[in-house]
Amino acid sequence: MISRLVNRLSILPRWIIILIDIDVVVASALLSYLLRFNFEVASVKHFHVIYGTLIISSCYSLATLVTKSYAGIVRYTGMDDGFRVLKTNFLSLLLLCIVNLVYYYNTSKNFIPYSVLLMVFFISYLGLFYYRLLVKSLFTYYKTQHTNERRVLIFGAGQSGSVTKQVLDADFLKAYKVIAFIDDDPKKIGKMLNGAPILSARKLSTLIQDFNIQEVIISVIDLSFQRKNDIVDECLQFHVKVRSVPPVDKWVKGELKEAQIRELKIEDLLGRDAIMLTNESIQSELTDKAICITGAAGSIGSELARQVIQYNPKKLILIDQAESPLYFLQRELVGRSNSTNLVAFVADICNESRIQYIIESEKPEIIFHAAAYKHVPLMETNPIEAVHVNVMGTQRLADIAMKCRVKKFVMISTDKAVNPTNVMGCTKRIAEIYVQSLNNYIEKLGIGQTTFVTTRFGNVLGSNGSVIPIFKNQIETGGPLTVTHPDITRYFMTIPEACQLVIEAGVMAQGGEIFIFDMGKPVRIYDLAKKMIKLSGMTAGQDIDIVFTGLREGEKLFEELLNNRENTIPTHHEKILKAKVSEYSYDEISRYLGLLEDLMEDKNDLKMVALMKEIVPEFKSNYSRFEILDVY
Repeated sequence: MISRLVNRLSILPRWIIILIDIDVVVASALLSYLLRFNFEVASVKHFHVIYGTLIISSCYSLATLVTKSYAGIVRYTGMDDGFRVLKTNFLSLLLLCIVNLVYYYNTSKNFIPYSVLLMVFFISYLGLFYYRLLVKSLFTYYKTQHTNERRVLIFGAGQSGSVTKQVLDADFLKAYKVIAFIDDDPKKIGKMLNGAPILSARKLSTLIQDFNIQEVIISVIDLSFQRKNDIVDECLQFHVKVRSVPPVDKWVKGELKEAQIRELKIEDLLGRDAIMLTNESIQSELTDKAICITGAAGSIGSELARQVIQYNPKKLILIDQAESPLYFLQRELVGRSNSTNLVAFVADICNESRIQYIIESEKPEIIFHAAAYKHVPLMETNPIEAVHVNVMGTQRLADIAMKCRVKKFVMISTDKAVNPTNVMGCTKRIAEIYVQSLNNYIEKLGIGQTTFVTTRFGNVLGSNGSVIPIFKNQIETGGPLTVTHPDITRYFMTIPEACQLVIEAGVMAQGGEIFIFDMGKPVRIYDLAKKMIKLSGMTAGQDIDIVFTGLREGEKLFEELLNNRENTIPTHHEKILKAKVSEYSYDEISRYLGLLEDLMEDKNDLKMVALMKEIVPEFKSNYSRFEILDVY
């Protein structure tokens, strides 16, 4: 019955709060008189206790009207309400002192002993504030008695975990019940934190079953990716939801909100532990310099811009032909650095005169070349465009960079350039060849000042058109999830990590290198699809299907980072290796590119792809109409 009444009574009326406050003050006054005179009733009567209590309650009522201490919602009592009550008590004490002074002026004695006033001040404050907390606790208790409590384990018995429990305990709508903390630290096991026991995380599976756990919240910020995956795999085995707490610096105004405890995403599980960069070298290379990024509105280009601007370059030049994404990126970057001059150009990388004008007028010292076509099936059916942008666009930009004495040119390539099986991968390999041969040519003749370098890595998580956003969309629409082949694997790297390594490789470059990045272990796409379904709270084959559609044109089963004839040389950074590749003469590759340009004009796909296979002998088409050109 009490719980039904509490559920109907959502907010206490203000007149009830005022009456309760006055009752608390009256009780405090009577208790103060008794304490002052050691509970001797005769002495108490001598000091007009009834009139004194009326004066005290009247002054408090007047102070209450001024400070509006009754206005707070009792069930949400917090520190602000405590300060408001304290202010009310100070004002009432001041009023009582004035009453005493006036009475003393007329009678030469105090109406109320000052010792009583001080005791009333402290006793009433404690009574007023703590009864509010009591009401709040009662509301919380009865509101959650008959709701479906979600039974939760918090991984991480530290400060973040403690705050997380406080946030969940204060939530009235979802009614979470924190069963325990779990932690890997043996020193914490067996202790208590915020009223909940700390148990061993090594017994997670047992705890989930024994306590019927419905959700695990990860509140350890620096948890390794391997450990995070282990926890998630255990949870998904029992269909337990997993969420994570954001880093402290992302809490709203320094306070964690329940809405910020988000569901774990697949990107959180495929990334790797944080990389360490030589920030001093990067700082000296980028700070107060003019930096240009092509393809700036794309996944890689935009993240490069975000990271580069942190080093306060003198000027950041953004080039892309996608108007709207470039506009939004420019708006995002404005204000991130007060010292950087941010300039955005809508331009096609293949428009030689336009690009030359930009480079000549803006005078960048470093160019990060991220502009490229990247989607394998599209480029397989549009090879002329692939050559036009990826090969000719790179050639023209590199030539302009040399003529304009750009200090460094960093080209961003792909693992699909290794033993290419598709047009896109081959165009990137040809671009690599040209950039490397141009560097060697001008270095040999001493005719230029530009250092050319190539960086090569695999798929990045969350990039436009990548498999993860596609899977997310398919899950949202009820499926099925489409996988090309049950054994297809890919390397994955987060966009921030890839861009950090691009910057680092650009800094360490001496000229002519092709740097490859440690991509970790390859991931089977079928396993990725199943895990994403589980993270969504569903079961593959029951709630949503996975179908195999067959390899697409030019698609590989397994991506490679190095040609079989290549090997690598370690660098000072453990995740960056230098590839030893087959080198071409500048005259030879220039002649080939001239022929490619002529074939582009003829619009003959077969002849053009045949020439590409002559330039890159290891280019063998796979599941493509161009397989007829391969000679075995």
